[in-house]
Amino acid sequence: MQKIPISLADADMVLARDIFKNDSPSGMPICGKSTVLSTSLINRLQQMGVQSLYVEGHPVQMEGDRGLSEQLLDLEKRFSKTSGNRYNNILFEIYRNQITVAMGEDGGRPEE
Repeated sequence: MQKIPISLADADMVLARDIFKNDSPSGMPICGKSTVLSTSLINRLQQMGVQSLYVEGHPVQMEGDRGLSEQLLDLEKRFSKTSGNRYNNILFEIYRNQITVAMGEDGGRPEE
């Protein structure tokens, strides 16, 4: 899941969270999670004042972002000293799976 400015949203991206009026969870829902964005929907959301949204995967490379492989390498480095501990190995796999799911198997970016 990635939070992006609405100006970077593209058609066919999928919402990872609901969008609420005035960005308040207690506000009226505008769009539901799992909604596939279209150009007209993006334009309508911009007209309604939506500034940012959460999309599935990690489709937009933003300044300072690290890709899936970089994050997994960093995770391996962090757990390298305790690789013999079975509980830490379980934690490693949990974190590894979470990062992979959040970024998507392909790093969240569509194939070119």
